[in-house]
Amino acid sequence: MESLDVVAVLHSAMITTLMMCAPLLLAPLIVGLLMALLQAVTQISDSALAFLPKLVATGTAGWLAGPFLARSLLGFGQTMFDRLIAIGGQ
Repeated sequence: MESLDVVAVLHSAMITTLMMCAPLLLAPLIVGLLMALLQAVTQISDSALAFLPKLVATGTAGWLAGPFLARSLLGFGQTMFDRLIAIGGQ
């Protein structure tokens, strides 16, 4: 395996990882920012108030993004196995 192949595999792995983490991290981030803004406007300082909406947002994002995440992971795995077969055939 040449160094360019290794770099391509690592690049593909990093992009796949970012694509899979983004929906599950961005949803609670946005909800947390909105809840912080709401707490600042209403001057409510309860830390437990923001927990449930973040939990619901994470669960909803996981449920909605699940098929995309599965397709991405399966596509990445298929590509890696195809590359392994191509390398082994040389």
